[in-house]
Amino acid sequence: MPKLNALLICSLAVIAIVGVWGVVDIDGLVNWASGIVQQMFHSRGWFVMLATTSMLFACLFLAFSRYGNIRLGRDDERPKFSTPTWIAMLFSAGMGVGLLFWAVAEPLTHFSFISGKAPDHVAAKQAMLATNFHWGLHAWAIYGTTALTIAFFSFRRGTGMLVSAPLVSLFPGERWAIFVGWLADFFAIIAIAIGVGGSMAMGVFQVADGVAILFRFTDTGAFLIGAVFVAMVVAYVPALMIDLGAGMARLSNIAMLIAIALVLYTIVLGPTEYLLNTVLSTFGDYLTNVVSRGFQTYGFFDDEVTKWFNDWTLTYMVWWIAWGPFVGVFVARISRGRTIREFVIGVLFAPTLFSLLWFGAFGGIGLYEALHGAGELLQMTENNVERVTFGLLDRLPLSGLTTVFTILAAFLFIVTSVVSAAFVLGTFSTAGDANPPPRIRLIWGALLGLLSVAMILSGSVEKVKILISLGAMPFVFISVLLLVCLIRGLRQEGVPNVDR
Repeated sequence: MPKLNALLICSLAVIAIVGVWGVVDIDGLVNWASGIVQQMFHSRGWFVMLATTSMLFACLFLAFSRYGNIRLGRDDERPKFSTPTWIAMLFSAGMGVGLLFWAVAEPLTHFSFISGKAPDHVAAKQAMLATNFHWGLHAWAIYGTTALTIAFFSFRRGTGMLVSAPLVSLFPGERWAIFVGWLADFFAIIAIAIGVGGSMAMGVFQVADGVAILFRFTDTGAFLIGAVFVAMVVAYVPALMIDLGAGMARLSNIAMLIAIALVLYTIVLGPTEYLLNTVLSTFGDYLTNVVSRGFQTYGFFDDEVTKWFNDWTLTYMVWWIAWGPFVGVFVARISRGRTIREFVIGVLFAPTLFSLLWFGAFGGIGLYEALHGAGELLQMTENNVERVTFGLLDRLPLSGLTTVFTILAAFLFIVTSVVSAAFVLGTFSTAGDANPPPRIRLIWGALLGLLSVAMILSGSVEKVKILISLGAMPFVFISVLLLVCLIRGLRQEGVPNVDR
């Protein structure tokens, strides 16, 4: 198919240019990307917030309207995966490694910024609110919108599992729809490759630091980082050779069980009363402020606050958008047979509730140490953000054991992310085949690994975040277009009168 070949050639060329540029001159690449990203944030930040908040409202409307009765598949079809396994799989693909990386570091970073402008107790409260907003309903609404659109058109209308499929299906034969659809697939591939490559690099940094702490190395060093990277590649290659359901279900369930055990461990062996109070109060703060926060752009604040908003809130929103195409296609792939109501409730609320508990536990104990201790974790956040989670665990009993399990969980989350991304990229490169051949998956797995090398060579989490934002910016507008396609498609489907 010439159209598909042209798409692959163009996308691989862009990915190769970014990768080579990153290896040869990472500072030049980052400086160029930073200028573009900051200009887009300055001129289109309001649009990013409006778009993501609109996605959340649209998902909630669909879940609690009669459209929620529509099944993603035949009317008599039922889900392939159990609900716990399904949630574990979508959670692992969506943000598992990020939670481990930022569990303690993000709340403390926000606290450090706000504490100079407000009393410490207010700073702690606002730090938790900002963190929960970044990882809550808005993030999963972005994923959910993309996934629901692709699932609806693929399983109800028989289209391929491509970002372009809804548009081409609604406007068959229209040249503009074919052209815009081609651009949508192209930018989806770019966003996926850069987003997953960056996340893999962050995961390598964290696992390497965990290993260094475990064996009492003075620093990570290039050899250790390289060894961790090679180990991850060796781990995810076999997973690409087997069925998606079998491989991802096993890995995701193991990773989620470890994550749940770590949360319970932290709450029980940490300052339990303080942490439970933190979880409950931050849950209430989040519910009270999530809507208004979704419309906040900090236009009346000084340049320092605006920069914080750009570096964190806007960066997170476009980060989720960068992951939106691959998480969306993957989640659609594993969600066949569920009703729209089941889908939205599962995708939006289950991961959000776990994230609130996660940050309430890890972020809570970090803030407790900042408010009542020596502030060593706060200082570590400023000097070596990759080690903060391990630094917290080192203050609790059985730190050696929990460090091992945290390294294992981070490792598995990265592997599941790369595997699911390679499946999705394989789907794009085979005209929407939901089960691309193993050879195609391996090619994409290798390319993701190569791209992540450039990100690792940057040596900086902040530089990685800038590159991910650059790859995601064009897809902001495509995400809105997908939402419009979904609404139009559902209106054509009609509102069912009874549960299907």
